[in-house]
Amino acid sequence: MPEFSRPHYKRKKAAIPRRIILLIIVLLVLVFGGMVVVRRAYSDKLRPVSTNQTTQIFEIPSGSSVKTIAASLESKHLIRSAWALELYVHSKELGGKFQAGSYALSPSQGTKSIIAVLTKGKVATRLVTILPGRRIDQVRADLINDGFTPADVDSALDPAQYADLPVISYKPLSVTTLEGLLWPDSYQKDASTSAAVIIRESLVAMGEHLTPDIQQAFANQNLSTYQGLIVTSIVTQEVNKPADQAQAAQVFLLRLKQGIMLGSDVTAFYGSETAGKGQSVTYDTTYNTRIHTGLPPTPISTITASALTATAHPATTDWLFFVAGDDGTTYFSHTQAEHDALTQKYCHKLCN
Repeated sequence: MPEFSRPHYKRKKAAIPRRIILLIIVLLVLVFGGMVVVRRAYSDKLRPVSTNQTTQIFEIPSGSSVKTIAASLESKHLIRSAWALELYVHSKELGGKFQAGSYALSPSQGTKSIIAVLTKGKVATRLVTILPGRRIDQVRADLINDGFTPADVDSALDPAQYADLPVISYKPLSVTTLEGLLWPDSYQKDASTSAAVIIRESLVAMGEHLTPDIQQAFANQNLSTYQGLIVTSIVTQEVNKPADQAQAAQVFLLRLKQGIMLGSDVTAFYGSETAGKGQSVTYDTTYNTRIHTGLPPTPISTITASALTATAHPATTDWLFFVAGDDGTTYFSHTQAEHDALTQKYCHKLCN
């Protein structure tokens, strides 16, 4: 008899209940959303505590753990979060690279920048760099972070011990700071080098750059050598492009000649920041040239070679205003109305 095969039926897979699918989707959304929130919180905790650039000395005793260092930084309000620092250090495998010693740190640096300072190492021989555009308190912090003790740096920044150098004679006797007198460059340091050796080399270099030609050029504009350095420091801070610095110098020099306030934001910032008030154009100090006529009492930072040349040999233009645009271009004008129009058109981020 012929055999008849039984029909073969495929068993249908049981359908996943719709509510289970919805639950899985909700869980995925929650997990993903939670990750985004945590990531944003982590990034936020790595940001600077504030814009306050005032430095404080931070000590890392020998044998300190990352956890101890992080907690101490948070307690001194130098970082936003100890756990964020620990997580960053773990992710970058920097746990064993913290160096014992004294450091000058500020709340404006941010966690990543602070970690870079604390882990860069203080080797026996290295180049110590004095950067252009740095206030004297920032130079102090840089030197401490290069391995010099705070006491050594503070002693080195006393002008009295450099009375034998011609550059010291350029400043008025009433000025007790080396602000603006240090030439920015890299200087060799070994285990026996004191901070005073670096400062002396920098002052000697400044004297070499203040050539008879530069000094005579200042005199031709009715400026003393020290006043020329004050203007140069303002030009350094106001304008980055060397091609625009000669015109910017012309603006400030013409304003001085005509008895018009310089109106420089960076001088106002210098006064407010050194007073511990953050950046302000309204805080009243002798450095605020938006309030007071004439020059501020001292330079406001180290300078650049291009700004020095620009101030000694300014452009032959007759501008009275300029504004740095968001696009990096400096826009010059003759009248307040022209200046206001250019500011409104080209300066939004920077002018806020």
